[in-house]
Amino acid sequence: MQADYDVIIVGAGIAGLSAALYAARQRLKTLVISKDLGGQLNMTTLIENYPAIPKISGPELAKRVEQQARAFGAEIIFDEVKTIEKEGDVFVVKTEGGDEYRSLAVILAFGKTPKELNVPGEAKFKNKGVSYCTICDAPFFKGQDVALVSWGDLAREPVTILSSVANKFYWIFPSDKPIHDEEFIEQAKRLGKAVFMPNSEVVEIKGDTKVKAVVVRNKKTGEVQELPVAAVFIEVGYVTKSDFVRHLAELNERGEIIADWEGKTKTPGVFAAGDIVAYPYKQAVIAAAMGVASALSATAYVMKMKGKPVASLVDWKASK
Repeated sequence: MQADYDVIIVGAGIAGLSAALYAARQRLKTLVISKDLGGQLNMTTLIENYPAIPKISGPELAKRVEQQARAFGAEIIFDEVKTIEKEGDVFVVKTEGGDEYRSLAVILAFGKTPKELNVPGEAKFKNKGVSYCTICDAPFFKGQDVALVSWGDLAREPVTILSSVANKFYWIFPSDKPIHDEEFIEQAKRLGKAVFMPNSEVVEIKGDTKVKAVVVRNKKTGEVQELPVAAVFIEVGYVTKSDFVRHLAELNERGEIIADWEGKTKTPGVFAAGDIVAYPYKQAVIAAAMGVASALSATAYVMKMKGKPVASLVDWKASK
């Protein structure tokens, strides 16, 4: 079976686009298949911690890397991958749109999707006060009143950040206690920024051109309050849609792909990068680096499959 491409990259977030840039620059025939351009970058209106770029929006960063990748010959189509099967030495990738593509290697970079509350106003105010990344967006609301929906260990980071940034924040959680760590709870109380709202849930997010208020209902008493806030931070975990590659890559209990530092999975020729990988730090610059590593590993694999000399991609060599 002939391959149409050297490598197919699933996902066009920062990991997938960075992988496409490096793969195409290594002269691999490269195809990116993605539902959208940018992935989770599209939820970030301003990035201030990407090296060498003082300020940029998430969509603009994605667009820049896309242009670089295309300049080296990468192709990008917008569709959703349905299945990936290995037939001999070739991977057959089928999409929801009914198309079929073949490649010698595959890079899985389709990321993770933050869980949503699915309440009125949430979708309307995404990037307009509704945020799923406190570490990314909290600085934009310094000194303001905001809301946080989070509990368990997931709440540690956003609570710590908002305790140093916000004027105050309404900490909304569905049980009596937000976390089974009394010391952490007492610390949050001492800092004086958190307004605890136990046994509560968000029922609506309101505003005009941006978030102005959050409506909260106490599940025990039925009391409903409308709280004036400038933002609602939602950190209740992520949804992974990785079952369709379970036969190609080992998954952990959260559905994340197990890959080594070179991006290799359990299947030769299948690599993984970005937030879908079981790596604790979900930052754009880290995802980009993982995409690069996977692309270089895929290059070595493809050259070997073609019976061509594999140019050394090791940047540092031990002296003799």
